[in-house]
Amino acid sequence: MNGYFPPSLTVQLRESSSVGRVVRRLPPSTAWGTRTQTRTVQGSTNGSTFTTLAASQGHSFDPATGNSVTIEFPATAVRHLRVVISANTGRPAGQLAELEACRA
Repeated sequence: MNGYFPPSLTVQLRESSSVGRVVRRLPPSTAWGTRTQTRTVQGSTNGSTFTTLAASQGHSFDPATGNSVTIEFPATAVRHLRVVISANTGRPAGQLAELEACRA
């Protein structure tokens, strides 16, 4: 992501759904050291106006445990999800391999 913060990833769900958590994954490779990424999760019904679902917080990714983080928040009906990464101790940019939205 070119070393600039805050990078973001926005996804559009097939239909509006009540979402209560997301799972973020990095590649499980043991070549990646443990790192902490600070992120915010946002949601939208129209793709242009976003609200914060999970406030900015650091989460540790550890290859020994699968490089996966689950972020829970109050169930909210959304059509679009956005993850904004504002810091990363492992690289000067955000990293994300997979984002899973889980229905509430």
